[in-house]
Amino acid sequence: MSVLAAILMTVTPVPAIESQLADPAREAAAVEVMHGLRCVQCQGQSVADSDAPVAVAMRAEVRRRIDAGESKDAVKQWMIGRYGEWVSFEPATHGAGLLLWIAPIAIFAIALLVAAGMFRKRK
Repeated sequence: MSVLAAILMTVTPVPAIESQLADPAREAAAVEVMHGLRCVQCQGQSVADSDAPVAVAMRAEVRRRIDAGESKDAVKQWMIGRYGEWVSFEPATHGAGLLLWIAPIAIFAIALLVAAGMFRKRK
């Protein structure tokens, strides 16, 4: 039994101890930014939800910058500059990011036109 416990202790990751900001308003701002950033290691989780070491480092950087007085947008833009547009869960509304906003609407409109054309031919 103790062998199993020893194996589980070595396999189970222990989350890093993180300190929150003393100012609740700044901590809330930091958490909001973290939920909008994608973990570069996990790829499907936000920085706030991931236990990956890189996410821990990203959370620490977000907190450090918010505590230093930077705005939420400035911190997000710094992260995008460092890790690329992909790190943001909210794609930009310009350039290539605009395609991500327009594509679903365009595909839906085309599907409606095709469906309407199919129904007209049947009548």
